[in-house]
Amino acid sequence: MYYITKTLEISATHKLSLNYESKCSNFHGHNWIITIYCKAEKLNENGMVIDFSNVKEFITSALDHKCLNDVFPFNPTAENIARWIVENVTHCYRADVQESRDNIATYIAE
Repeated sequence: MYYITKTLEISATHKLSLNYESKCSNFHGHNWIITIYCKAEKLNENGMVIDFSNVKEFITSALDHKCLNDVFPFNPTAENIARWIVENVTHCYRADVQESRDNIATYIAE
């Protein structure tokens, strides 16, 4: 099995729809650190699991400098974003989404 990891940083805003009072219900921004984990039993014709630049382009074009509430049809929590990445990046089995130094959400496809 071959494994790759791609880490990148994006800037994006969001507000959360919560059933309790929180300052996160107001629009605010983060410099998100996203780590994407991909695997494949066989390498592609170029000798890769997936091209790192393709992963970066997909994520940045979809999310960088965007209002995530406008991008997603769901509540844009770090947890939901991590799941979306796993479901939409080829060969991705895990995503870590860090919205601040101490707050990281992970989704792993099982």
